[in-house]
Amino acid sequence: MTVRVQREDFDAGVELAALRAGNPRVGAVVSFIGSARDLNEQRTVLAMTLEHYPGMTERALEEIVRQARERWDIIDALIVHRVGTILPLEQIVLVAVSSAHRHDAFEACRYLIDYLKTDAPFWKKEQTPQGARWVESRAEDDQARAAWERAKPQA
Repeated sequence: MTVRVQREDFDAGVELAALRAGNPRVGAVVSFIGSARDLNEQRTVLAMTLEHYPGMTERALEEIVRQARERWDIIDALIVHRVGTILPLEQIVLVAVSSAHRHDAFEACRYLIDYLKTDAPFWKKEQTPQGARWVESRAEDDQARAAWERAKPQA
């Protein structure tokens, strides 16, 4: 498992190659790349600044991966999340999962990004032509997380 929070951009191809490097058990790699948009809630976004608590954020991401490992048979997982100022079109986050079979990889990857959006301590501030504003959590993200809670496997 690799979890990184960093200012610099990432090369998704290099990251995905490392995730599956030399492991003949890997039959599937599923990834999600989130990037910054230039529009949010019908407002122009000039830039976004992501803040976090070092250490706390990484532990939260590691816990999300641990939970995914309990639910699906995955070989490895990767989360790379950027912080600092990010411009439209720039990459923000990479979530990737390797497994023997595609179903586990798809489900675990979706789970990781859904939980990351609600449980990881990141704060977003958008710069707009009208000034800066903090981004509120989205109801859609809370609904996605709630759906996973309802689908939680019984022990």
